[in-house]
Amino acid sequence: MKKLVFLLSILLISISSSFAQTAAEKELIQLSMDKWQWMSDKDVDKLDKLFDAKAKFVHMSGTWKKDEELDIIKTGRIWYKKATVKDTAMEIVGNTAIVWNRITLDAIVREQVAVTEFTVTEVYQKQGNDWKMLALTFSSVRDTHQIKH
Repeated sequence: MKKLVFLLSILLISISSSFAQTAAEKELIQLSMDKWQWMSDKDVDKLDKLFDAKAKFVHMSGTWKKDEELDIIKTGRIWYKKATVKDTAMEIVGNTAIVWNRITLDAIVREQVAVTEFTVTEVYQKQGNDWKMLALTFSSVRDTHQIKH
């Protein structure tokens, strides 16, 4: 009887942690999708809350910090018109999450239309009840590139 109770306890713990991770994964994927919309809408207030104060952003033309990224979005120097997400993968390790999105980005960069295939790596950290973005890196890829799950 004690063995049965012990086994059921272990099973319950495993199931509940599995559901918790699934909930966290769903939350992060939705947050990532929301981020693309906020970037398209130039909603720097929501992005300001999402981006950690020490966040770094790596683009094809440079690397910068939070304040410059927000200014670039606000002024339209890069307008992330539409990110079509083709595939998403993620890993959660402790309070850190990495989200990979395979996207086609329609943007206006320096007044030029740009349509580019990227794998975007997003790093998040759980801070209190919120996820904060620590890093966003765009890697240019061929349109046949696939994220390995």
